[in-house]
Amino acid sequence: MELNKDLVAASATPLVLAMLAEGDSYGYAIIKRVAELSGGRLQWTDGMLYPVLHRLERQGYVTSQWRAAGNGRRRKYYRITRDGRAQLAAQRRQWQVVDGTLRGLWMKESTA
Repeated sequence: MELNKDLVAASATPLVLAMLAEGDSYGYAIIKRVAELSGGRLQWTDGMLYPVLHRLERQGYVTSQWRAAGNGRRRKYYRITRDGRAQLAAQRRQWQVVDGTLRGLWMKESTA
């Protein structure tokens, strides 16, 4: 099943913030984690993720820092900020409203 691009784009911010709330991470690890959590149904690319991370950084919701990886290469790690946690809580409330509304509609549809 291919997911609608608008839905994928709309869910990117809360997904990234929620993952970073679990701990600091870098781009490739975030892409792999999204694929893992979605059972492979969400396949993000660098071209999709990095604009989201850069926007979140401009908004003050995440910070970044270069760190040495185990192989000696450097990776840019992202960390959620206090404002990012507040934004994540707001996003969670908004998605719960959407989810509850759709569930209510779909429950009616399945009993009709």
